[in-house]
Amino acid sequence: MTDEDSETTVSELQSGEENELPVIQLCGLVEELSYGNSALKTETEMFEKYYNKLEPRDQRHPRLSEIKISGAEFAQLRGRRRSKSRMGMDRVIGLSCDQKCELVQKELEDMKDEIRHMRANAERDLQHHEAIIEEAEIRWAEVQRAAHDFKKDILKTISKKKGSILATQKVMKYIEDMNRRRDNMKDKLRLKNVSLKVQRKKMLLQLRQKEEVGEALHEVDFQQLKIENAQFLETIEAKNQELIQLKLASGNTLQVLNTYKSKLHQAMEMSISLDKEISLRNELLEKIERETLQVEQDRAKAEALNKELRKQLAEFRSPQVMVYVREKIFNGELEKTIKMWERKVEIAEMSLKGYRKAWNKMKTTNEQLQAICPPEK
Repeated sequence: MTDEDSETTVSELQSGEENELPVIQLCGLVEELSYGNSALKTETEMFEKYYNKLEPRDQRHPRLSEIKISGAEFAQLRGRRRSKSRMGMDRVIGLSCDQKCELVQKELEDMKDEIRHMRANAERDLQHHEAIIEEAEIRWAEVQRAAHDFKKDILKTISKKKGSILATQKVMKYIEDMNRRRDNMKDKLRLKNVSLKVQRKKMLLQLRQKEEVGEALHEVDFQQLKIENAQFLETIEAKNQELIQLKLASGNTLQVLNTYKSKLHQAMEMSISLDKEISLRNELLEKIERETLQVEQDRAKAEALNKELRKQLAEFRSPQVMVYVREKIFNGELEKTIKMWERKVEIAEMSLKGYRKAWNKMKTTNEQLQAICPPEK
């Protein structure tokens, strides 16, 4: 049966019993027939869907809903259909209950397959989005940790020594360390990616071999794969948590290492300053040792002189008084004589200077006379 048949029967019943039944019964009959029509419509759509699956696309007949006709043509066609249905009601052959049940079972299996595929696609999309969110969270945590480390290790020290060479060197060293760590992480991820590609190739090869042998995957295999997938996801989650813990431990270790590096740098600077101070103290010690040797030599000379003077003092004998008086008088006379001769020497020098001046003057005069009156030859 189709929608047109149901509509013809409804119109016949309405035309035949229109004058006999009251309005309430007519409304109940219309409601009952509308429920029947909706069930028949659903059944017809299901049968058309199954028919379209079996029939090739090129040989399909156009559906009534796909045919565009005018209102007059639709009324004429409906009248013809009504007359034909009245004439050949007995010749209509419908599907049996077993056939309908088989069609419904096939349609139900198809719907289950579609739901299964949709669920698998949804789970795959959900896992993909969860992986993206997890990656974004890990990346955000790494960015926050890197910003915290940069602020703690670099900005606090640079703010105190702004514009200095040491601050620039620290920034460059921090950037080099970050690039080195990223290169190491990139190498690790590349190796992991290569290993995962190799595993994927192996699994595809195994799946291809199973398909060639004929061992197709059934629902039990899909359930087993789902269980294994869930186990692997739990393992991956545990490994990710372990990796996060290791990254946190690595960050703490790096902070401790930076602290010890700063302490080592301070100790090296202190060691350099102490080495300079030790060298200065050694030079001062050598100078003091040289001065000590010189003082020892001077002391030895002074001791020798002191011994000699003490010896002379021990051997000294004071003269008698008269001898001392005569020597004193004689010394005074000698001093007077020296002063007198010094005075005579000064007078003689003054007279010598006068004689020299007169001689020089006489000599210049003679030269001038010779220049004016040359001698005759």
